[in-house]
Amino acid sequence: MYTWLLSRFSISATGAKRSVIRELLKLTQQSGIISFAGGLPSPETFPTQQIADLAREVILKEGKWALQYGPTEGFPALKDTLVEMLSQDGIQTTPRNILITNASQQGLDLVSRVFLNRRNRVIVGRPSYVGALGAFKNSGATFKGVDVDEEGMVVEQVEQALDAMRIHGDLPKFIYVVPDFQNPAGVTMSLERRKKLLQLAREYKVLIVEDTPYRALRYVGKSIPSFYELDQDQGYVISLHTFSKTLFPGLRLGWMLASPELIDKFVMTKQAMDLCTPSLTQAIALAYCKKGLMDDHIRENVVLYSEKREVMLNALSEFMPEHPDIHWTQPEGGLFLWIYLPETIDAEDLFHDALDEKVAYVIGSCFFVDGGGHHNMRVNFSYPSTDEIVEGVRRLAKVIEKRL
Repeated sequence: MYTWLLSRFSISATGAKRSVIRELLKLTQQSGIISFAGGLPSPETFPTQQIADLAREVILKEGKWALQYGPTEGFPALKDTLVEMLSQDGIQTTPRNILITNASQQGLDLVSRVFLNRRNRVIVGRPSYVGALGAFKNSGATFKGVDVDEEGMVVEQVEQALDAMRIHGDLPKFIYVVPDFQNPAGVTMSLERRKKLLQLAREYKVLIVEDTPYRALRYVGKSIPSFYELDQDQGYVISLHTFSKTLFPGLRLGWMLASPELIDKFVMTKQAMDLCTPSLTQAIALAYCKKGLMDDHIRENVVLYSEKREVMLNALSEFMPEHPDIHWTQPEGGLFLWIYLPETIDAEDLFHDALDEKVAYVIGSCFFVDGGGHHNMRVNFSYPSTDEIVEGVRRLAKVIEKRL
């Protein structure tokens, strides 16, 4: 690259780094590797023929608007349909509270652009979703990490952090949380902690950014009210949603829930980014939902992923070496679980040994803002087949046992 060009980059571009996970995934493309690394839905769940038929129908019947530019806020009919869908999850809202986005990742980017200046603070979990960390960091944010255990984010640590920040006049712009089947740990925040965290948000006048891509994919236990539902439209919660995990990720379609005042800010910011979310994908999703196909599709996904989750948990119990420091989370839903290793085993160092045995995972340190997670790994059970899950866990256990 021309050296003179380096001085022309923005601060954000200069500090930008490739996603560690995306780079690791390139290594997993070798022949014969069983990959637990990606966060990919199973292609078995994609309603290929239905989408093909709907796409043709939409283009031929609704092409005048489905192939045209649309409103930045999203098409009104789709927003009305989302209001109905959300009511089934206990969320009472209106179209004025909804912005249609290019999946929930754009929602994270919009939150960053609207709220974050350089060196602003954000509270996140240890570990946290790497895509969110990247979006916030790209806006120059600094992080305060708090531990995540079997009940989700440890709220007592959040309170301690908020108290210390208030003393120094440096309260965070928001608290970022994935409350349901968290990526990467697979844990679900308890109702008690959700209520306490919302109470803290109100006391300290701090927003909660709730990321909910996996919420509909529950396999055991009862659903817990979302932060948005608990907030009861008081304006302390921004909730991000997506069709990527429930319908298919190639749709690149999601939505944000927030107060109308915040939605207006997000709309203005989005107009400078892409004018509007693609009309065609909105039309296809609308037709799919209006035909009543979504509920059955989600139920089929839950059946498939529930079986795969059970297969992985059983394989881990069967093959993993017995050691007091080797254990894993028991996710009630979602796509992932989190494995804890002894401190003598570095998951990044172990990764290359695993590749030699033709199995892959994501190293835990990717998900930590402060250098932790070296003895953890994230594994995905939604994408591989049940046979691949059993064989992959056997290979992974073999690698770990060698290190022990």
